[in-house]
Amino acid sequence: MTQPAVHGQHPDDALQKVRQGDKGHPGFRPEQASGHPAPETGMSAVSWRKAAVIAAAGVPVGLLWWLLAPSGLNLLSGNPELRSGGNTEGWLPRDLVLAGLFLLAGCISGAVATGTKHHGPSGRDVLLAVGAGAVGALAAWGTGVLCGLWWGTPEDTSASASIAFSLRSLAVLAIWPAATALAIFLNTVFTTPKPESAGETTGETTDQATDPAPL
Repeated sequence: MTQPAVHGQHPDDALQKVRQGDKGHPGFRPEQASGHPAPETGMSAVSWRKAAVIAAAGVPVGLLWWLLAPSGLNLLSGNPELRSGGNTEGWLPRDLVLAGLFLLAGCISGAVATGTKHHGPSGRDVLLAVGAGAVGALAAWGTGVLCGLWWGTPEDTSASASIAFSLRSLAVLAIWPAATALAIFLNTVFTTPKPESAGETTGETTDQATDPAPL
């Protein structure tokens, strides 16, 4: 029940005073009076955390590259002839394994950076995700090379540097950030952010207006 209007005072004026009085209430929120949701806080911190996670994912990706690819542990093919970096037939599959891992990592990174169902990614979020993907690709490359140096079989690389566990085509490094950008673009095109229900906001405002003023 609303507070009864004072004699001689218009009911609308009394209701307006009740609404203004709610502003001093500890539970009052600005979006309840304006009918619009207040801007979310902490979005910048969340974006930076996501970017850090994407970049740090390059370390396990590089470790997987060394475990699966030829010249490394070669767990993917299982062909013992490809364990040695001196076999040139393993050089292309070695790059392709890293390319496939980058494609998968880029799709996951794009899914992480697509935002929420109510808010799509901003331009800053996209730049952070793509930049973090580039850093993650470099980290994966370096991690794989270090794994080859630490745990791989020593090879004579005088004939070619590609005999050691390495990446021959540096263009592969662009796959991760490119896949991230493509995943964000496709998600933005085919998924429309759902606006917050207007009924919920109107209902909250109505409840605040109809609550009795504190005595």
